[in-house]
Amino acid sequence: MVQSTGALLHVPEAVRAAVAAQVDAAVDAFVQLRSAAPGAVRDFYTAFADALADDAVWNLIETANTKDVARAEQVGHSTTRLRVSAQMRQDMIAGLRGWAAQQAARAEDSSAGLIERVEHDGWAVEIVSAPLGVIGFVFEGRPNVFADAAGVLATGNTAVLRIGGDALATAQAIDRHALRPALRATDLPDGAIALVPVRERAAGWALFSDSRLALAVVRGSGAAVIQLSSVARQSGIPVSAHGTGGAWVVADGAAQAERFAGVVRHSLDRKVCNTLNVVAVVRERADELVPVLLRAADEAADARGGVARVHVAHGSEGWVPPAELERHIVVRRAAGPSDEPRASLLPLDELGTEWEWEDTPELSLVVVDDLDEAVALFNVHSPQFVASLVSADPAAHARFRDLVNAPFVGDGFTHWVDGQYALELPELGLSNWENGRLLGRAGVLTGVDLTTRRTFAHHDSADQHR
Repeated sequence: MVQSTGALLHVPEAVRAAVAAQVDAAVDAFVQLRSAAPGAVRDFYTAFADALADDAVWNLIETANTKDVARAEQVGHSTTRLRVSAQMRQDMIAGLRGWAAQQAARAEDSSAGLIERVEHDGWAVEIVSAPLGVIGFVFEGRPNVFADAAGVLATGNTAVLRIGGDALATAQAIDRHALRPALRATDLPDGAIALVPVRERAAGWALFSDSRLALAVVRGSGAAVIQLSSVARQSGIPVSAHGTGGAWVVADGAAQAERFAGVVRHSLDRKVCNTLNVVAVVRERADELVPVLLRAADEAADARGGVARVHVAHGSEGWVPPAELERHIVVRRAAGPSDEPRASLLPLDELGTEWEWEDTPELSLVVVDDLDEAVALFNVHSPQFVASLVSADPAAHARFRDLVNAPFVGDGFTHWVDGQYALELPELGLSNWENGRLLGRAGVLTGVDLTTRRTFAHHDSADQHR
């Protein structure tokens, strides 16, 4: 029973048993990692990366992925992030090699793990980082998250993964031909990274109700993420969740038109969680900047062979040419092409709708009185995720940063919100603030963050007392 909604979830016994077996293996592996040889984790990352760089191995992964893509297309599911590509392969390899380099640097740092030392008269206390435990992941159907999740080993943790059913065959191919051989070659326990081998959605519910997890990380979309987060929380498991995406861009009275156009264009080149979703333009510049917005969105769409789809908030339609509200375009969606209006009206209270577009860029437009109104709309209607301000006024940027309730704030394109791109660390997940701010960490979750704190005391004398 999901306590927050009253929904009744059915987990078949076979699914629960399959999940429990993987958690068992991860729990055992967590203990075994304490006695791993020095440098074993570093060597694992290198071996995993080398396997992905091997064309023979990659061909096997591509073959599995082709079958996954065909299966997803048959049922009308999006394949934008499901397809493996040369760029995805290189990003996975680069991420793993980055972890290897980080492990090498850590091995040379004699103070690694020491957070703080407090000296007293005759005794001392050290606060030291320590592994967190078994991390449970539920990912959308993106094959590259397998390499991201390997980051848990960097801080001595283990992981159990449940990947979206659309990508299961691809994930199993990566597991069988690259990850598993890398674990064996470096004498790391087989359960260090475990993949749940079932497609059923119930596997996620079973995983997140296993109280042996130290952290539940969930990435996906909308209601499914909310439900999974609820299951974990009521099971007493801390959660790092990101479900609703969609970035906002605000153009104020000091916005540079050329910069604004570039921000829009480069934030709409593909659909991911940090893709531009809502644009707010101040009224005093709307006559000039709304046409700039439409042209830039169309340029992004033209690169994909189409025209952008625009949703105009009620009250803002006066700045959109009437012909745009009357013309129809072909919108290419996961289920197939659809004849839709180029621009249509959107109730203001639906401004936070995330447009899950497949191949036709889609966004919302609202015209506001000033910067403060744009921020107020963001704080109420957005998923409180990514916000960007285009302005030449430093004071406006300072006010924007103070007022906007977002963990990721910028002054340019929105696709910078990515752990590997921004921090040069493979991300395990992004978190927004729609369910509350995060305790002591940023919105990018990486393997480095997966630690707890232990406190050790040393007393010079056996007579030490209070």
